[in-house]
Amino acid sequence: MLLRRYRLLIQHALFVVMMYGGRFGVNLGPAVPCFACPYVYGCGGYCYLMGLQGYIGFGISAAHFWGFEGLRAAGYFLMFVGLVMLLGKAWCGFACPFGLISDWLTMLRRRLGIRGAKIAPETLKRLGSVKYALLAFCAVGPVLINLGVLHRDFYVPFCQMFCPGKPLLPLFAGETRFLALDLTNYATIITTACSLAVAGGCLAAMFVRPRFFCTFCPMLALIHLLKPLTPLALRKDPALCHGCGACQRACGMDVEEVAAERLSEDVQTADCVNCGDCVAGCSARGALSLKYAGKTLVSSSPELALGMRKARK
Repeated sequence: MLLRRYRLLIQHALFVVMMYGGRFGVNLGPAVPCFACPYVYGCGGYCYLMGLQGYIGFGISAAHFWGFEGLRAAGYFLMFVGLVMLLGKAWCGFACPFGLISDWLTMLRRRLGIRGAKIAPETLKRLGSVKYALLAFCAVGPVLINLGVLHRDFYVPFCQMFCPGKPLLPLFAGETRFLALDLTNYATIITTACSLAVAGGCLAAMFVRPRFFCTFCPMLALIHLLKPLTPLALRKDPALCHGCGACQRACGMDVEEVAAERLSEDVQTADCVNCGDCVAGCSARGALSLKYAGKTLVSSSPELALGMRKARK
């Protein structure tokens, strides 16, 4: 079976776990390394970014934080690091519910025969820095709230303003209230207006460009910072590369470094989500591979590439 089909099966199974697992007693906790949203009633675990913001803010404002609450925050951080060490960016490529929604939109566009949008590599590189700015905002935002610079109703500012998952993911649990503009005060008006604008823009952009939001995702940035700790890696044998660029054409993130690299075996870039599409798209046997702790999970081959081309038709 095609690698991409295996990935889709895993994505859909984990979508059910992440979105509805709590209804059946599955709880992965608040340290999940992907966009699984706590605003979804009955979710099976949720994104660590919310906890990160909450504990930074609480740690500054509460003198007793360094007691039990501090230990709990440290425990969740270690849980997050452990999960990243276990699967690395496969959380993005195989487990993220919001990533699967993006993939659904891409499949729909292709079925309709609509061409996707391209972004120049130089522009992509500049846009990629936004994910680190948003990650910094996750840390600085709670500090600004405690200093009185931001209103208290901003409390987890990234989730409130910039996460497209907050208004969209709850729809799969029948929850529509996050699609409304909250007129309680100026802070709630700003947060809900920003949230809806970001969500609407992302939906439109993800339809014409695969995994559009992943380029800006602070979770992807945080996982990449922990890259040295994870045994999952994308590797290339430059001597076997044909230089055809098939890996870049297959890549939903349009990463050019994998095709361009001619010296290093390590081609795990900041924007890579370890979906394996570049490996499946490459026809040079053994040129690209996904490895776990040095063991090859899947390697490029003419047979795999042929199956990929047939699936795209």
